[in-house]
Amino acid sequence: MKAISRVAAAMLLGALASAPGAFAAEYGADKEALAKQVAAAPVSLEQGLAASEADGRPISGKFEIEDGNFQLSVYTEKGGEFREVLVDWRTGKVAKHEPLDEQQDIAAAKKQSQLMAKAKLPLKAAVEKAVAANPGFRAISVVPSMEGGETIAAVGLVQKDQFMTERVKLD
Repeated sequence: MKAISRVAAAMLLGALASAPGAFAAEYGADKEALAKQVAAAPVSLEQGLAASEADGRPISGKFEIEDGNFQLSVYTEKGGEFREVLVDWRTGKVAKHEPLDEQQDIAAAKKQSQLMAKAKLPLKAAVEKAVAANPGFRAISVVPSMEGGETIAAVGLVQKDQFMTERVKLD
């Protein structure tokens, strides 16, 4: 479950990143490898969010390198239960799903779920909007947050070695 804690922490860092350079800094030494993997992945973040809907409403998601393995992780909520859904980045099918059981992960998921309950735009649509506004970029992460009294999705984008965060209004 330590992997899930790192996912939650990374997602929160992504939401807090206010400058393009800050978003890239969260990945440290893995950022170049991650950018290459995302560029070559046949499955997009948008497709991963859609696949995870079978396990509930997507409340955040991201590509990451965990213990040397590239993966697509989506947090979902259904009936007050929170799960991490791993989507196979090669096929777009759900590979694994498990309930969140660490307090840090549950707290992050509760906050994300509360924000998404206010949202009029689902995360998948927010990611599609961010990608359309930034030709050549691919989405690497999405996490809801509150900025200036508005619910937004912080969508992490990457193109080659350039990382940026696009903010999309959800309400």
